Amino acid sequence: MAQPADPKTPRFLAQNRKARFEFHVLEELECGIALTGTEVKSLRKGGASIEEAFGTIRRDEFFLVNAHIPEYAQGNVHNHDPKRDRKLLAHKKEIASWFALVREKGITIVPLALYFVGSRVKLRMALCKGKKLYDKRQDKKEKDDQRDMRQAMLRRR
Repeated sequence: MAQPADPKTPRFLAQNRKARFEFHVLEELECGIALTGTEVKSLRKGGASIEEAFGTIRRDEFFLVNAHIPEYAQGNVHNHDPKRDRKLLAHKKEIASWFALVREKGITIVPLALYFVGSRVKLRMALCKGKKLYDKRQDKKEKDDQRDMRQAMLRRR
């Protein structure tokens, strides 16, 4: 008989791979997310996207804006809006500290990953500063150098 999956192991639903390429990640935070029943069912089926999403703070509350969770196929007239703003669940102190940092010019809140931990949906958010074009080139050059060194070491063995 197959072993059941560990409930504490995250099962990733969506990742924002472009975020680390386009931004310097300053700080990360794991938040809960307030969802409706049809959104959770739709997430279990897959197809969510956080590529174009971003975080915002309104009236001391944290929101995820522009994330796409497709409509649940078996849902009825009470199905959810795929692009609605979703409330994020975090401690007030964390929200207040991030709000102070976001007021600085050039700092933004970007989602990195959406995943299940047990039966709960979690979202990894990051406080980011945009990269310039030369930063992106430098990162690509460093990545290429690391790959070349790894290949040279493998050839030496």
